[in-house]
Amino acid sequence: MQIFKVGGAVRDRLLGRPVTEVDWVVVGASAEQMLAQGYRPVGADFPVFLHPRTNDEYALARTERKSGRGYGGFTFFASPEVTLEEDLIRRDLTINAIAEDEHGTLTDPYHGQRDLQNKLLRHVSPAFSEDPLRVLRVARFAARYAPLGFSVAAETMALMRYLSESGELQALTPERSWKEISRALMEPRPDVFIEVLHECGALQEILPEVAHLFGTPPSASHHPKVGTGLHVLAVLRQCALSDQPLTVRWASLLHDLGDLTLIEAANQRCKVPRDCQALAMLVGEFHAQGQKALELEPSALFELLQRFDIYRRPQRFEEFIASCEIDARARPGFEHSEYPQANYLRGAAKVAREVNVKLLVESGLKGLELGNALSEERLKALQAYTTL
Repeated sequence: MQIFKVGGAVRDRLLGRPVTEVDWVVVGASAEQMLAQGYRPVGADFPVFLHPRTNDEYALARTERKSGRGYGGFTFFASPEVTLEEDLIRRDLTINAIAEDEHGTLTDPYHGQRDLQNKLLRHVSPAFSEDPLRVLRVARFAARYAPLGFSVAAETMALMRYLSESGELQALTPERSWKEISRALMEPRPDVFIEVLHECGALQEILPEVAHLFGTPPSASHHPKVGTGLHVLAVLRQCALSDQPLTVRWASLLHDLGDLTLIEAANQRCKVPRDCQALAMLVGEFHAQGQKALELEPSALFELLQRFDIYRRPQRFEEFIASCEIDARARPGFEHSEYPQANYLRGAAKVAREVNVKLLVESGLKGLELGNALSEERLKALQAYTTL
């Protein structure tokens, strides 16, 4: 029985990056031996066990065979006879197929160290094309390691293109797709994730609404002199540079679709969490008004604040402002420009919130009369604010 550290922990140590979690593979052991040593099984059909003290996951060395469509269409075979090399060959990329024993000795049968040195994301074997989820995973790794100069190997991109054209991506569940998309959007270069998916044809399958933007001419009113797809990439770069949360990144990805039904379609296809869905819809509807905030009439400004429910959801309005500012800074030549709309909108929200509800209640107003009076006072406050 031999135990090896594998996958991301080895890869990131070799890259000099922080190691956040460790995967272990056990060679030469049976499930019965693992149980006898106090390991606890995870699930009934998968040869993974929890360490009795650390709770780390230890997987028996295994082989796999394609048995159906999608990323879940595989049967596994685990036994003491499965070698480390046989286990590693089923992995996606060579840089994830390096093992390390307790003495720090590396086993690298598929030249992952060479690809680390050459900064290439390369598949381990032709079996890569059996799992459509790997298209999203490779694009996510490209987004993570782009700052280090990594790119996808040409032959791997060809397999990703084959998978995209095969219809296999349609077998991915919305939950699994969203897990990869959401993780990728939080990587240092989320724009690279979208670029890679577009290049291999997967974007049309996963997010066809966004793919359409790469064939859409620029809008003179929103971002002149730059194609819509290129603008989306620039927006995602700005999101990463300003360390925006997932809600802002998702909304910013969809903001140029120009049709709320398309945004809703993307939300539903990926079963996006409610907070991401809500912000995407609001940004899609109102980001043009956000850009023209300084020109809005008091009544329009009041309606904007009402729609965002700034009194109970102040953070959502802040995220809207962030998305609008990112949209502006993503235009060529505007990266370092002032964006007065941000403080103007914050000031308007502050003025509206400061209207004294208590005084209106003490005057005897309640119900609909109180609501109408409160709206009138907030509108008056905004009228005064816009004339300053």
